[in-house]
Amino acid sequence: MTVAADALELQPDIGRLRRERYAKLQARMATGGLDALVLLHAPHVAYATDCLTRGVDVTHASANRAVAVVLADHPRPYLLGGDPAGLDVEARPGTWPEIDEGAGDLGAQLDSILGHRARGGRIAIDSMTGAMRRTGVLAGAELVDASVTMSAVKLHKTIDELACIHQAQSRTNRAMTTVAEALTPGVRRSELAAVFLRRLREEGIDTNMIDVIFQPMARRMTDGPRTTTGHLAFPTWSGDPVYAEGDLIWVDAGCDYHGYASDFGRTWVVGRPPTPAEQECFERWLAVMDATYAAIAPGATFAEVGAAATRADAPHQADGRRPWMPHFYLVHGIGIESAEMPFLGTDHGPDFDATHTLEPGMVMVLEPAIWEDGTGGYRAEEIVAVTEDGWIPLGAGHPYDPYTTT
Repeated sequence: MTVAADALELQPDIGRLRRERYAKLQARMATGGLDALVLLHAPHVAYATDCLTRGVDVTHASANRAVAVVLADHPRPYLLGGDPAGLDVEARPGTWPEIDEGAGDLGAQLDSILGHRARGGRIAIDSMTGAMRRTGVLAGAELVDASVTMSAVKLHKTIDELACIHQAQSRTNRAMTTVAEALTPGVRRSELAAVFLRRLREEGIDTNMIDVIFQPMARRMTDGPRTTTGHLAFPTWSGDPVYAEGDLIWVDAGCDYHGYASDFGRTWVVGRPPTPAEQECFERWLAVMDATYAAIAPGATFAEVGAAATRADAPHQADGRRPWMPHFYLVHGIGIESAEMPFLGTDHGPDFDATHTLEPGMVMVLEPAIWEDGTGGYRAEEIVAVTEDGWIPLGAGHPYDPYTTT
């Protein structure tokens, strides 16, 4: 059952977003018996403090990163480094945790913040650099993996998190409308990427979460590199290909709106309508999507959703293949990271899917793929959020042109 679109608040309340995320963190810490969280992973820091990492070179972002500290009994987080302007945080100087001197400074700051908790407390941390280990940062505490806490709090989105994802996806969809118009025979990948990035800036976006993919699709397995799964390789292409009439183009891209990701996926045909065989692949993809949508409901197991998708394409899968790429998934989650729980149809196996259920607040990126040797195929992505009685789509819709629906 589809919930009315007006159930979604289209604009996030950033103050409420910050308060509710922090409350969720402290509630989860209480459940896990944690005295403190120490977070170095940039999306985790953003979740705890709302300090968003600038889109910069990865070596700079890892070496000169902000650190967040959350105490079980403190009303606001500590932020070491980053930009605290406008944030409700306890600001402290930044450190360089990748080098011994900086790690020693981090250890001293953590001792000051944590007090007695640094010696015997139960502390969750998401990353330990080599320098931190060498200098004995938090050596006196009981350390546990913070990913358990962070995965739990990220799994169920608040109304403002949903609004951020909706904004990110809507703006990506609008940018891709302009890109699709520029896809003509003779255009280069770099030219399409430039159109996309320019349009994102016009949409008020200054961070693309991944390098945009415009990959010419192989028509035959022998056209592409060998894979361990025996399936088509994606993504693979680098360089700057020039597109020719009749090429099938896999498209995959995402941007960032207030720290939350979008995920755009489509298959485009260059310069002509799809052939009957290509259209059939699209129609099979639509049937898989319809079956998946129908299976999404609170309480449904991941296995039930996967089984519904598989049954929809079973008449075409004599070899027992499932209608998605085996090195990816039927569904992945999205939020402050571009791929996070829930994951459905992965190499975690059937037991994982059978023992996990859908719950309100989960966000799902559906990405089945249909591909036939000698023809090519179709892959696209759509984002939905599970609600109390069904699901709602996130992001203003984007057409499936040049494919037709009936």
